[in-house]
Amino acid sequence: MKRRLPLILLLLLISLTVMTAAEEEVSLFQAPPPATTAPQQDVGDESQPDATQAPAVPPANLLPDGSVVVTISAVGDLTFGGDVRKNTNIFERELKKQNNDLSFVTRNVREILSQDDMTIANLETTLTTAPVYKKDNRFVFSAPPEYVEILEHGSIEAVSFENNHALDHGETGIAETQEVLTAAGITWSTEKQPAVFTTASGIRIGLLSYQTFNGQYPRLQTQVPNDIANMKAQADIVLVSYHWGEEEDYAPNARQQQLGRLTIDAGADLVVGHHSHRINPIELYNGKYIVYSLANFSFAGNNKPSDMSSFIFQTRFAVKDGVPQPYGFRIIPMRISSKTDYNDFIPTPFTDQRLIDNVINVLLSNGKKLEYAVAAYPQDWE
Repeated sequence: MKRRLPLILLLLLISLTVMTAAEEEVSLFQAPPPATTAPQQDVGDESQPDATQAPAVPPANLLPDGSVVVTISAVGDLTFGGDVRKNTNIFERELKKQNNDLSFVTRNVREILSQDDMTIANLETTLTTAPVYKKDNRFVFSAPPEYVEILEHGSIEAVSFENNHALDHGETGIAETQEVLTAAGITWSTEKQPAVFTTASGIRIGLLSYQTFNGQYPRLQTQVPNDIANMKAQADIVLVSYHWGEEEDYAPNARQQQLGRLTIDAGADLVVGHHSHRINPIELYNGKYIVYSLANFSFAGNNKPSDMSSFIFQTRFAVKDGVPQPYGFRIIPMRISSKTDYNDFIPTPFTDQRLIDNVINVLLSNGKKLEYAVAAYPQDWE
């Protein structure tokens, strides 16, 4: 035993040396805080960096020139609740299947939408208990006020509330919906009441919303530039939402194109549209994007729409000294349902490349009709 003791001691010393070396390996992503007392440095190598001074790393949304990067997501028609006029509520039936958990609607997109600075949707329903007002409408939508949780769970911070269903329950329904949204901290905008959303980094996004029905195009061609001029004094980025076009159209008509481009010429930084329930191509006009139709997002008006394809549009701006510069875009092709055989109101990004290609090919094909259509539809940030 006495002869083996030096060997044991030698092995123990080697083991301690290895452990110490392993403990000193530090991941670049898990660097320790600076030591209160700087360790001695090898004076024979003056080029060796001071290990206690971690390099300054700018926030993820800050560019080297000081510009703040803002990410905006836009989705299409969001309709939940029931069709009161027909006394049918396919949404309620699905909600029961989902154990009455309102968060089920956005479960497959919440992670995507929670990583941006603001998500905006077109709220095409009302959050009200008011009686039906538009009794001659083909569809009359409403949902209990507590269904505002769907927006909260889905990280949808803003909605356009200027569409042909906002008045389904009259002025009372509009007022109650707006009160519910405000109480929940959801920013909403109408033509009469534009809004400003402020991101966590302090960037102000001005929101203007309009609908074009019943011959509104000529009036809006004058009104919108005035509204944009007023908004630019209050916001860094101006986003204009339009409820326009014809249902089931896959491309914008001439009036939409004229108004969309006029809107950019007037100083808007982004135009997004909805109402057709179909995807439309995107234009890059004078350096700004016009997204003519985002189609449906979650649509409780039909348990099996003939076309359930859609996409999430995301774009970035680099903002410096209150001036925004477009910083790329991407789309996330999706189905408005997690099922193929019926609509369960759960927006779900496609994973099958064939389905992704189908969406892109439809956009590219219909983009041939537009003078300023984008040449490609990236799915990742460039």
